[in-house]
Amino acid sequence: MSSTAAALSLGGITFVLTVIWGGPMIQILRMLKIGKQIRIEGPQRHIAKLGTPTMGGWLFVSSVVLITVILNLVSILSELTVIGRSIIFPVLIMIAFAALGALDDWQGIRGRAQGQGMRARWKFLWQVLIALSAGLVLKYVLQAPDLYLPNYPEEIELGIWYVPIAMFVIVASSNAVNLTDGLDGLAGLIAATAFAAYGAIAAMQGQIFLVRFCFTVVGALFAFLWYNVYPAELFMGDTGSLALGATLAVVALMTGQWALLPVIAIIPVSVTVSDILQIAYFRLTKGKRLFKMAPLQHHFELIGWSETQVVQRFWLVGLLAAMVGVALAMLKGS
Repeated sequence: MSSTAAALSLGGITFVLTVIWGGPMIQILRMLKIGKQIRIEGPQRHIAKLGTPTMGGWLFVSSVVLITVILNLVSILSELTVIGRSIIFPVLIMIAFAALGALDDWQGIRGRAQGQGMRARWKFLWQVLIALSAGLVLKYVLQAPDLYLPNYPEEIELGIWYVPIAMFVIVASSNAVNLTDGLDGLAGLIAATAFAAYGAIAAMQGQIFLVRFCFTVVGALFAFLWYNVYPAELFMGDTGSLALGATLAVVALMTGQWALLPVIAIIPVSVTVSDILQIAYFRLTKGKRLFKMAPLQHHFELIGWSETQVVQRFWLVGLLAAMVGVALAMLKGS
């Protein structure tokens, strides 16, 4: 079986398993009364989402972990190598950030200050510590390529600067996808598109196992979207969004094509920039707002776009940007 066929097959298998597991998970979350909290200042139509099961990120995280672990056991017990051991690393990062996000979600639902989650400083500290560990492993254990640039023929060595740069990329990507979440299907569609793009880049570079991992994640995300598209029956919460952003960054770093991440993930980047600009403008003007509401997706809702219009149009932009990113990765200097 060719590497492409194997990758697509893994995506299909993961999709089926995750769809089957989705219904029972929703019932379990409802029984535990793990429901979404809604921002009062947001679009009023979001009030209807109050109480919808959240922490649904465990749906695709558990599927990706299960498939990866099983296939690695197959590799150990037989001569058939489907998923390489290096893929255990992005899975561990996914689990670590999912656990951090789950703690944040749980404190937002059951904590003293409901709707607030973890204190920002503690959440950020844990992100930095996990990202530091990830950067060290990437540099000194996996020996991932430091940096490739479009139309430049050789790897660019970053030396000791690689680890802090990797930390920044992981933490920034994690928070960017987290900010992108909030509309039915948006974060899942954008993340699935980005993972597919990096799967294509990994295929061009001969990183067969990374290709298969990327499409395993894509299959799991498509299954999650089965329950998350409008009107959503399940939200990923920080459990899913933090895990997706961090894992996407790790995949980008493993390919060495992380400089293309702002292009491929243009929607999360734009959403993050809108949030930063809103805060800065609010402070500089002593109370005025640059956007009707930040992050950016809510601004477009408040100017009259329907939720499905925002999601579909953002996804179209994200899809085009991902295509551009893959095209840039194909450029080889002489």
